[in-house]
Amino acid sequence: MLQLHFYKDSLPDSVSNDFQNLNKFNEQQFVRLTEILYNFLLEPKETDRFLQELIEFAGANKMSAGPLRNLMKSVLLVPHGALKKNLTADQVKEDLLTLGLNEEKASHFSQQWSVHYAVLSRLAIGQTLMVNQLVDMEWKFGVTVGTWSEIQKLGNIFLQLKLVIRKGNSTENVHMEFTLPQFYNFLHEMERAKASMDCFS
Repeated sequence: MLQLHFYKDSLPDSVSNDFQNLNKFNEQQFVRLTEILYNFLLEPKETDRFLQELIEFAGANKMSAGPLRNLMKSVLLVPHGALKKNLTADQVKEDLLTLGLNEEKASHFSQQWSVHYAVLSRLAIGQTLMVNQLVDMEWKFGVTVGTWSEIQKLGNIFLQLKLVIRKGNSTENVHMEFTLPQFYNFLHEMERAKASMDCFS
């Protein structure tokens, strides 16, 4: 069984096969597919546009749209899982390599993850808060400690965030963990969101 950060259960073999099939795309094709995917993640309500872009991509590259859609369903598992688990770009890259994606493509995808992570986190929290009422929030900073074998990880600052959300008659705790740069990106996005909301109030 593959050891993955974004998904703890076993994935169907077809998912790993799909990632290996991504290696068949040339650099330009892969960059375009990644762009289509992140555009969809940033605007998840634009399903029609996403599907249309996939059809156009398939047509331009003399491919069948059906298998391409299935392949993209597999690829979408990574950012969705990574968002739930608050994975870093390095962890995303590690998972992509484990799934069989080559180094160059895994690097490009994880770089895009790093670029878009703060906005995607804000969107995910926004979705959570729209559906559910935020009752309470707690946070704490920490510093990693370890043995000499983990020397590179020593002294890294992280932030743990706990949201208490009302779901109907009960509450649920949602836990998130950020590295310091991720937290500052997240904070920046929250400040922008607040400024936007203040404009309309």
